[in-house]
Amino acid sequence: MSRNLYIVPHDLTEVGNTALDYALFLGRHVRTDIMLLHLVDNKAKIAAVEAKLWEIVKSKVIAESVEMFVLVAVGDIFSDINKIANREHAQLILMGTHGAKGFQKLTGSFAMKVITSCDVPFIIVQKETKHQEIKNIVVPIDLSKESLQIVSSAGDLARIFDATVHVIGEKHTDEGLSQQTKNRVLLIRNKYDEKGAKCEVNLLPSSGSYSKKVMGYVKEKNIDLIALAYHSESLLPQFDNFAQSLITNEMRLPCMIIAAKQSGNLYF
Repeated sequence: MSRNLYIVPHDLTEVGNTALDYALFLGRHVRTDIMLLHLVDNKAKIAAVEAKLWEIVKSKVIAESVEMFVLVAVGDIFSDINKIANREHAQLILMGTHGAKGFQKLTGSFAMKVITSCDVPFIIVQKETKHQEIKNIVVPIDLSKESLQIVSSAGDLARIFDATVHVIGEKHTDEGLSQQTKNRVLLIRNKYDEKGAKCEVNLLPSSGSYSKKVMGYVKEKNIDLIALAYHSESLLPQFDNFAQSLITNEMRLPCMIIAAKQSGNLYF
């Protein structure tokens, strides 16, 4: 039976442990190899950091379905995480964030730089993120094809947990845009039916802040995980702020995010 590989970049802080704990939580539901990754600026630091990471591993309760690995290497997070993820054929990177400060000790803009440097989906967690069963996943989309590139990854996670994917978009008064949205969500629903994933589709009112409407939906529907594709060519205004608000959401929910490619191909 094939196994998944999850990479957890760990900076020896509490939020790094949160990311590891969430990876271990996922590992209770699917056969998984988890690699704890730390990048240093010179070889002299490798042995000491390896020892610290193995001490962290020993302190955790690890399911029989999980195999743990540690990798400490000389490198840079903005260029080498993607190289390692591709080399090891990773399915997912789990990363901690200090809320609005972004990825661990980095600012939010640097967090996005890490995410956009990679081809692999991320799950971003905050220090207070809970390890709760995933029953409902929300996928906000817009009219761009790039926004759909998260749909497949969200569906794969939904099948693991037998969860429902809530695909949401905005209503449009323009007849052409409205029909385009309806066609898009129909395509998504058909693809989820083919994959055996449960799906609900909802269109939100066109007025008001999209991020506020998304979070309102999250609260109303008891959503457990947010999933979106990050793409700089989004048709939504101020999309960077939109994405930041979701990965650092006040409910501390995990957020799956992938850097969409400028191709428009659906990744099913």
